[in-house]
Amino acid sequence: MAEEPPHIPVLPAETLAMADPAAARVVVDGTFGAGGHARLIAAGLPEGARYIAIDRDASALQHLPAVAADHPGVAFEARHGTFADVIESLAREGVSADVVILDVGVSSMQVDQPQRGFSYRNDAPLDMRMDQSAGDPAADIIASADVGTLTRLLRAGGAEREARHVARAIVRSRDVAPIATTADLVRLVEEAIPAALRRRRGHPAKRVFQALRIAVNDELGQLERGLDAARGLLAPGGRLCVISFHSAEDRIAKRRFRDWTRDCTCPPEQPICTCGGMADFEDLARSGIVASDDERAANPRAASARLRGVRRRP
Repeated sequence: MAEEPPHIPVLPAETLAMADPAAARVVVDGTFGAGGHARLIAAGLPEGARYIAIDRDASALQHLPAVAADHPGVAFEARHGTFADVIESLAREGVSADVVILDVGVSSMQVDQPQRGFSYRNDAPLDMRMDQSAGDPAADIIASADVGTLTRLLRAGGAEREARHVARAIVRSRDVAPIATTADLVRLVEEAIPAALRRRRGHPAKRVFQALRIAVNDELGQLERGLDAARGLLAPGGRLCVISFHSAEDRIAKRRFRDWTRDCTCPPEQPICTCGGMADFEDLARSGIVASDDERAANPRAASARLRGVRRRP
């Protein structure tokens, strides 16, 4: 038996129930990570099913052989790239999926690697790229973006109330010396955010680091593209499951699913429906599913997780 990777998937039972893989022939896992959800879903797949594991971090796909070894009846394949790019590519190939799962956001494995620069708790190069073979590191954004751009990204990805103060502090500081490490940025943020707010809101750099990570990896744009691509990939009866950890991510999924599951297409001002429309999708968790108190206690990462899903009508 292959050794389990040190990773605990969030909402495991809820995700498995929503995916309902018992009759699935093709599963697309857009964020494979350490394979936590893959192990659960593969165990419920019929013999001969195809499991397509996607991850933009090539190192994550090194876990795939161990998962495959535990489930010899399933045909696993690895695809390196963003889930938006790969799902679009699969659609062009004519793939039809019965289950698509997206566990969005940064992997705990990446955060636990100090050299990746995701954490404000360790001094490291200011990188934050999920795929270190592509794109520009966070240090480049810090070095080149103007105050307005920095303010917008800090608000969009981190809901940082002191976004403009932090943005101005970044621009002033980089004129004196480059901001190249996580420690450089942490010191700057601590000086820019008032002491009263620092005491009330936990670590002052948390929201700034989150916002930069989301911007560096275009996480919100990738989610929008990935959802739209997955919609076209689903077979009749197919299910799309999304786990998000940030309000902006959840808002994107919620709005997409609301639009896809709306039956009536009459103008809002029309008092009575005359179109007789029937949506192609049905919602599997209209309010979303959150972790239980027990799971939150056992796995703190689950505290901010929310699961949503839709099913294409047969």
